[in-house]
Amino acid sequence: MLPWFQNDKFPLYLAPMAGVTDLVFRRICKELGADVMVTEFVSAEGIIQADDRTRVYTEFEDGQRPVGVQLFGADGNRMAEASRKIIDWKQPDFIDINFGCPVKKVVSKNGGSSLLRDCPLLADVASSIAKGVSNQVPVTAKIRIGWDTDSINAPDVCRILEDAGMAAIAIHGRTRAQGYSGEADWNVIDECARSVNIPVIGNGDIGSGEDVEKRKSETAVSGVMIGRAAMQHPWVFQEAKHYLENGKQASPVSPEKRWELILRHAKMLLEWSKFPTERYAIQAFRSRLMAYSRGLPKGKQLRIRFSTVESYAELEQVAGEYLENLMCKGDPRVFTP
Repeated sequence: MLPWFQNDKFPLYLAPMAGVTDLVFRRICKELGADVMVTEFVSAEGIIQADDRTRVYTEFEDGQRPVGVQLFGADGNRMAEASRKIIDWKQPDFIDINFGCPVKKVVSKNGGSSLLRDCPLLADVASSIAKGVSNQVPVTAKIRIGWDTDSINAPDVCRILEDAGMAAIAIHGRTRAQGYSGEADWNVIDECARSVNIPVIGNGDIGSGEDVEKRKSETAVSGVMIGRAAMQHPWVFQEAKHYLENGKQASPVSPEKRWELILRHAKMLLEWSKFPTERYAIQAFRSRLMAYSRGLPKGKQLRIRFSTVESYAELEQVAGEYLENLMCKGDPRVFTP
């Protein structure tokens, strides 16, 4: 068994999210209580071609361990080759296979969730990678519960993946057709967890310590994976652990603490060599700012300001104005279009 599941541990995973879970954000979530990290997904072909733009997505720090690198593709042998290259570069704690991505450009290349419609190919890909790196690191997989409501096949897929040598399976409780709409079906996730003898990690609609406790107590999952909730509130990991240990919610995070983290996140991003200029980095950070604004009063007005911010100094100015008005007036009304 993977060591982070041993001794009745119930790990909290940070879900891999393209454009979100980069090295810097993973560092923040690790500090705030996330147990297991998975990188943004990377193309197996990009890895084989030694594409620098692809390779940067595999970067991680030793302090983020245990961490896995997630691959997508549809050729098991090529993906096994890519896995070995990644292991040579970074020695991750595991390789994760993406069988769940619903994005059209991935599905159109027969990757991600498209393999849920072709179980023989899915089995071949999984077993090829597992055999290809069997003496180096474990291999895990992430899936959805099915392609659409008429083809929910996750329990069968889990058994196939277990037979193919997967060490654990993460399951997003929606179909590919749902995308991120509707509710995650935890009944199917629970059925999957009871149908195999390897750990199953449940994913979908986890936004609080109460949600984690509910899924831990009511299903057979061995851990949970948190995605979109962490984007706007990375403290969710810290709060979940507090709830599991104490049976009550932690004190809310103050606006001051939120802004402290926003500015720190931006500064760490600037210090990371991924971005060529400050303006480019801050523009790329705008999507993260939009997510963070959803936990702050006057979020709509903040999003208008964030949509044009281009420097760290400008972001500091927005923070200063916001907090000054909040402290003096109790309501940051300065933020108008």
